[in-house]
Amino acid sequence: MAAIEMKNIVKKYGDGFPAVNDVSITVADGEFVILVGPSGCGKSTLLRMIVGLEDITEGDMVIGGKRVNDLAPRERNLAMVFQNYALYPHLTVYENIAFPLRLAGAPDAEIDEKVRRASSTLELDEHLDRKPGNLSGGQRQRVAMGRAIVRDADAFLFDEPLSNLDAKLRGQMRSEISRLQKKLGITTVYVTHDQTEAMTLGDRVAVLKRGVLQQLASPRELYTNPGNLFVAGFIGSPPMNFLPAKVDGTSVELPFGTVEIPADKAEKASGRGLLIAGIRPEHFEDASVVDSGRQGSTFRATVDVVEWLGNEAYAYIPFEAPPEVQEQLQQLERDLDGDSLRTQLVVSLDGSSTVAEGDEAEIWVDTTKMHLFDPSTGENLTVDLDNAGEIPALAQRTAAAPDGPTTPSESATA
Repeated sequence: MAAIEMKNIVKKYGDGFPAVNDVSITVADGEFVILVGPSGCGKSTLLRMIVGLEDITEGDMVIGGKRVNDLAPRERNLAMVFQNYALYPHLTVYENIAFPLRLAGAPDAEIDEKVRRASSTLELDEHLDRKPGNLSGGQRQRVAMGRAIVRDADAFLFDEPLSNLDAKLRGQMRSEISRLQKKLGITTVYVTHDQTEAMTLGDRVAVLKRGVLQQLASPRELYTNPGNLFVAGFIGSPPMNFLPAKVDGTSVELPFGTVEIPADKAEKASGRGLLIAGIRPEHFEDASVVDSGRQGSTFRATVDVVEWLGNEAYAYIPFEAPPEVQEQLQQLERDLDGDSLRTQLVVSLDGSSTVAEGDEAEIWVDTTKMHLFDPSTGENLTVDLDNAGEIPALAQRTAAAPDGPTTPSESATA
């Protein structure tokens, strides 16, 4: 096992576009770090630079205290699990797992011991004599993981390993990967565009946007303390609501009325004119089902659509936003691969709520959970910096940067 240090890593292609731009991340020995972001953000390119499949334009890649920029992939002692499994169809499960050991010239006794230990860990014992074509997607992915385990590698690298599986199997494999990583205690870097995988698997999560590291923190810290508008919009499902807001003292004027926020939040955002307020759907509720002693503010609004799901419901409330806010939300929508951020408030309601379409409902909001963003830069003005992990200054400067081109190479690897 070994720590992985990425120091000011830059990757530029022939046209000079930085697919990865000045990224610095340290993965501690035994840590599980997720690289996440929308398509084209540079996460797979960064992973391929760790393993040596992509050249590094600038910066240093250090593995186990040793600079490896000029080392070939086979000299880095890293095990990589790909999205497409990369199994040999003519070999049995046993021989697929054993392949890297045979390539290294290991004795037969050692090969048999390691293969059977890995197959036992991954519950593949009954499939050792089968060919990959006769296995399910989840079983094939476990074979690919077994091939990585037997290598005694310094680190595991996963490149979207679950994206080819159906939703139920992805959930099962997430649990298996998490248990396996904890059991082996091996340094792991895992690339995904799925925020559910990022939030459930990683010790820490690195959020990337157009090659720039936006924030590096634990899943809980990313959720509660997003460093900028992009991270806030990317983390959470349904996504965070973004509303035009004006702060006056401890009062915040929203499209539906005025609510009160804590003094410390108001102080950070005072005197800044028009802002964007961010509030997650789950921080709203039907005021009629909220305990009277619970802190928060209420407002009245006309509900357009209600989706009842049994244990909860989602109410949709349209609103108008000024051009500068609409422009920032449209840019954010493009950054998030087209996830809808239309000017409507999404409110999560308890399943017992009787709010119906067309009702003018009284809605309660937990304003202690409100974030306030600068519309021009996307910076979160109310973030708790002591609990937000790493927020690189470059990410704040480029939070609202115009779209850049994406090279064919980047599209293929991200």
